[in-house]
Amino acid sequence: MLDVLGMDATAEVVYREMLAHPRGGVADLTHRLRLDEQTVRAALDTLGELALVSHSREDPQNYHAVDPHVAAEMLLARHRGELAAQQQRLEEAQITAVQLKAEFTRESTNDELHHLTGIDGVRDYLAALYDEVECELLTFAPGGAQTKANLRSSRPLAEDLLSRGVRMRTVYLESVRNDSGTVAHAQWLASRGGRVRTAPSLPNRMILCDRRIAVVATDSEDTSVGAVVLRTAGVVSSLCALFEHVWESAQPLGSTAQHADAESLDPLQMEVLRLLSLGHTDDYVATRLGVSARTARRIATKIMEHLGTRSRFQTGVHAAARGLIRP
Repeated sequence: MLDVLGMDATAEVVYREMLAHPRGGVADLTHRLRLDEQTVRAALDTLGELALVSHSREDPQNYHAVDPHVAAEMLLARHRGELAAQQQRLEEAQITAVQLKAEFTRESTNDELHHLTGIDGVRDYLAALYDEVECELLTFAPGGAQTKANLRSSRPLAEDLLSRGVRMRTVYLESVRNDSGTVAHAQWLASRGGRVRTAPSLPNRMILCDRRIAVVATDSEDTSVGAVVLRTAGVVSSLCALFEHVWESAQPLGSTAQHADAESLDPLQMEVLRLLSLGHTDDYVATRLGVSARTARRIATKIMEHLGTRSRFQTGVHAAARGLIRP
């Protein structure tokens, strides 16, 4: 019972026995408790450190157990002192943390362009930034299907934002419709008030907070490099306009992509056609659409069959002539 006061079970048994038989020595303790002398002396050392036993004034070879009332007050006073010291260290740590946060926030606020290095740096910044979001969070989420780890780690943040009344809108790639995990996550967001749409391709990974702060991936093809934080009003406003433009043409995740007529290409095929007409490779197209290179080639082949062409160049020329894309 006394382990909370720093006394182990053996030391407690020895202490209680000394209180019950104050005249006994080490030999008596070993005999009555059926413990070896080394264990008893180790317990006496522990009790001595706690100031619960001392050498007897009458016989220095024996030990004297301090009265329980006095011992209890001594132990409580010791723990109060330790608690006060811990409280002081905690207050000092809180002051340091507040100063560090204030310095970081001031630096980030004053800098219109702030660089974040690596995935960990981006995640740490976003975790702090999400605490300050008040009204709206807009996100471009390219890269195709999200990993289970990413979806799992993002849920607590999303749930906190939505519970605070923050309006969340996210645009994923069209290809996520084929991933059950990402679709389930999008449905989970929608059930809590978030809104999700999909687009054939997205320009870059981007997060817009309260139309004041933009976090944009440094490298659209390798988001692990890091990101830049933008606070310039004109730049952020332009990025918000870009988001709204993409959002208007994007399809709600629960709906089916609409076609102009039975013979027209769907939005994903139209995007592939546009990228191919610009001379991009199948690998680049696959990266932009968040699909495999094999899937990109399959879509390209289907488009050429649909248009009756034999090469990507001929496909681009034919599509421009028919007004499917701008020349």
